[in-house]
Amino acid sequence: MSARTPLSATPLLAVAMAALLATGARAQTPVPTTGGATSGERVSAPRAPVSKDPQVLRGQYLAQAGDCISCHTRPQGAPFAGGLPMQTPFGTIVSTNITPDPDQGIGAYTVEDFGRALRKGRARDGHYLYPAMPYTNFARLSDEDVASLYAYFKQGVAPARQDNPETALKWPYRMRWLMAGWNLLYLDGAPYAADSAQSAEWNRGAYLVQGLGHCSACHTPRGFTGAEKAASEKGGDVFLSGALVDGWYAQPLRASALPGLATWSRDDIVDYLRTGRNPHTAAFGPMAEVVANSTQHMSREDLAAMASYLQAIPPAKGASATAPAAPAPDATAAALHDGQVPERGAMVYLNNCAACHRSDGQGAARTFPALARSSAVAAADPTSLIRIVLRGSAMPHTTDSPAALAMPGFGWRLQDADVADLLSFVRKSWGNAAGAVQPAQVATVRASLPK
Repeated sequence: MSARTPLSATPLLAVAMAALLATGARAQTPVPTTGGATSGERVSAPRAPVSKDPQVLRGQYLAQAGDCISCHTRPQGAPFAGGLPMQTPFGTIVSTNITPDPDQGIGAYTVEDFGRALRKGRARDGHYLYPAMPYTNFARLSDEDVASLYAYFKQGVAPARQDNPETALKWPYRMRWLMAGWNLLYLDGAPYAADSAQSAEWNRGAYLVQGLGHCSACHTPRGFTGAEKAASEKGGDVFLSGALVDGWYAQPLRASALPGLATWSRDDIVDYLRTGRNPHTAAFGPMAEVVANSTQHMSREDLAAMASYLQAIPPAKGASATAPAAPAPDATAAALHDGQVPERGAMVYLNNCAACHRSDGQGAARTFPALARSSAVAAADPTSLIRIVLRGSAMPHTTDSPAALAMPGFGWRLQDADVADLLSFVRKSWGNAAGAVQPAQVATVRASLPK
């Protein structure tokens, strides 16, 4: 959110507020990228509602669109009973129980209480929520949608009692009252207002992307206070321009000269969000969980609206929205096909990658993602690529594409220099034009991975 009228604040307040939002929130966001979910990534299936009431069913749909289950369900835990720990440099934030249990959950909440938590970041007893829950995005929700979500969580979700650990932040970040100042600065709180100059489809897409989908929570960089630098396309070139979040690089969603949205049709984006793959790429990391738990359950009309909105966002200044022309027959492909390895990275590729991704880097459609002119390969930050090589990846399991094909990790057999040479080779081959990867970058990512 853009700041309101500046407040006078002590340095301690500024530092504390900066930390609270920048603490590894697991907001999951639709993003066209390449790869697959990290091996072992937790994926939970949404529960069917116990009611057939139309409002409850509508609420279930909205809860899936908002991917509530991914943050509010711990591994082997009851659905929506919370307990998922989010590790941050400032301590651990644990998600809350949002089942209708009267003691541990939201059973005692009125619809007004629920709406205040969702859009204002305040619990029923008045205490401030930490913005790991993206209430600055959910503030855009309409009253009707808030009421439907409330009906679902009260009537369509089974109450569950579950002992969860407490959120444990270091001092001074544990002082929740500091969020009052942060909210004054960054919480707009106004529901989405339709742009009369745009179509109904564009407005629907904007509502979903900016609000319930909370795409900017991952794909927009944050300032020194931890707030998103822009909340919509009106905020300038920084909106959805890409950011490093929780050890993954969430790629730009704006059109540019790089491979990505500019090279995809609207149907490509819909296909990706519905199945986790398309002719260009496949979902990886947290995005695989988003597809499995959220976007695959959305209507084709809503996915098309999101695609239309994203493709209508103008490119950053100095960037072209025109898709680059297809390259001529590639010399790298011919050399690899003939067994010529002019550099060490090429040999690493032949020994470990070519069997699936082929000597021309094209892979196999919807099975092995292409590396040639890939949005993930071309990313400014290679963190996600390094992580996938070290730990592997798996495509999401979806109704339309049930095969959760997986790539093994190679970190056990490749040294940091091997991974750097491999990715440097891939990022400059088959029409790719990205920078080299250094062994020190690989070492940093390797050291950050869970043991």
